[in-house]
Amino acid sequence: MPIVMSPFFPLLFFAAFIAIFILPGVLRRQAENRHNAAQPLVEREAFVVSRRQQVRGHKATRTYYFVTFQFRDGSREELEMEGPQYGLLAEGDTGVLHTQGTWFKGFARAPHA
Repeated sequence: MPIVMSPFFPLLFFAAFIAIFILPGVLRRQAENRHNAAQPLVEREAFVVSRRQQVRGHKATRTYYFVTFQFRDGSREELEMEGPQYGLLAEGDTGVLHTQGTWFKGFARAPHA
């Protein structure tokens, strides 16, 4: 007896793919964005400890930029940012870091004496 495939099988397969692989990431990003938007804008004195890049993808790639900041109490935080912001920072820079939750909002470099 031949197997009869429903005409809805491709649609169901596509919907299952979206529900399993795409939707959780979208929902996670939305939750993170809501959380960050509800956080206060924080300004802290900081020192740029390190910078790094991460390239993701195969045929189509995207570069992600990260900078690690150290604070007066010795704690550190790595923040993701866009390329133009990343390009303006150098290891050893000191200044005031502006964040909102896990969002990088800016860095005001202190003038060198």
